[in-house]
Amino acid sequence: MDPRVESVINLMRQGLADRPSIPTLSKRVNLSRNRLRQLFMKETGRSPMQYLRGLRLETAKRLLQSSFLSIKEVAFLSGASDVSHFVRDFKKQYGLTPTEYRAQNRPSIYSVRVPGE
Repeated sequence: MDPRVESVINLMRQGLADRPSIPTLSKRVNLSRNRLRQLFMKETGRSPMQYLRGLRLETAKRLLQSSFLSIKEVAFLSGASDVSHFVRDFKKQYGLTPTEYRAQNRPSIYSVRVPGE
């Protein structure tokens, strides 16, 4: 993979909650926005924004499975600026709202077996 694309991906992962912008990321690797988009499409099959949205949704999915944070907190921590857009994007990606996903994918505290019982 092109090292500039790898660098941008790492910057995206580190700054999800800070909402990194594509112009800022392209400047960090000394590329124009268009050239960064071309490289991203070549290397990942997605635009930088699509890739960033995917990272945000994966982070949200992980938080929904493993935390008791509210949907609003999950949206914020995953880098979403608007909860309604977050819910819409999440449902489009996974076919469930964040609340439905959490209900189906977080283990119940009552179903956890304690060793020795």
